[in-house]
Amino acid sequence: MTLDTLDDLDRRILNQLQHDASLTNQALAERVHASPPTCLRRVRRLTALGVIAKQVAILDPSKLSSTLTAIIEVTLDIQSAEHLQAFEETVSREPAILQCYRVSTGPDFVLIAHVLDMPAYHALVHRTLTAAANVRNVRTFFSVHRSKFDTRLTLD
Repeated sequence: MTLDTLDDLDRRILNQLQHDASLTNQALAERVHASPPTCLRRVRRLTALGVIAKQVAILDPSKLSSTLTAIIEVTLDIQSAEHLQAFEETVSREPAILQCYRVSTGPDFVLIAHVLDMPAYHALVHRTLTAAANVRNVRTFFSVHRSKFDTRLTLD
């Protein structure tokens, strides 16, 4: 499914759920001007198609003692498909790493991690990155202020 195949009702439903996924089906139906059964069928279809990947609560890391945000660039020695895949699997097992992007022109990966403090960051790097034999270079930036954070995709 692509953005072009979504109709207006699908878009209204998705926009509302991106804003607040905790809405009851009744409340969602009212907001998108559809009947509850129609709304429920659409949400189930969008979920089955994978358009709705999951519904989660987004937590504020600063309120949970995860005060250090690290943006980490990683360059590998060998960039074969199996080495890239192996690195992604290693990173996916690390709970402190919240996002992993394979990128072009520059480092091989950009990671976003949340940790308690600098000792926790050093422990993360040691167990996840420096212990990996194929990691050539690690460069980290620490966030001093987050001016925008959003998870919503533009559907218009």
